[in-house]
Amino acid sequence: MTAPNQHHRIDDEEVAETSVGEMIGNISNDLSQLFRQEVELAKAELKQEAAKAGKAGGMLGGAAFAAYLAIVLLSFALVFALDAVMPAGWAALIVAVLWGVIGGVLYVVGKNKLKTVDPMPRRTVDTLKEDAQWLKNPTG
Repeated sequence: MTAPNQHHRIDDEEVAETSVGEMIGNISNDLSQLFRQEVELAKAELKQEAAKAGKAGGMLGGAAFAAYLAIVLLSFALVFALDAVMPAGWAALIVAVLWGVIGGVLYVVGKNKLKTVDPMPRRTVDTLKEDAQWLKNPTG
C-alpha cells in the first residue's frame, strides 16, 4: 500500500517531467474542445430562437392576412357608399385610384429607405479585423 505522501510525490514528478510543448498541446486541445462546445451551444440556442421566431412570424402573417381582408372589405364598403351618390363604376374607379396613390407613396418611401441600407456588417468586420490583429501580435 502506498502512503499518501508518496502518491502525491509521483504526481509532482509527472508534472515536472511534462514538457512545455505538451502543456501547450494540452492547452490547445482544451481550447479547441471549448470552442466546439461553444459552437454547439450557439447552434442549440439558435435553433430554439428560430422556432420561437417561426411561431411569431406565423402569427404576424395571420395578422397581416386579417388586416388585408379588412382593407378589402372596407374598400368595398367605400365603393358601395359612393355608389349612393354616383354610378358604381365611378365609385370603384375612385377607390382604385386612391389605393394606387397609397401604393405609389409607399413604393417611393420604401425605395428611398432601401438606398440607405448598408449590406456590409461593418461592426462585425471591424471586430474580426481587431481579432486577426490580436492573433498576429497577442502581447502588443
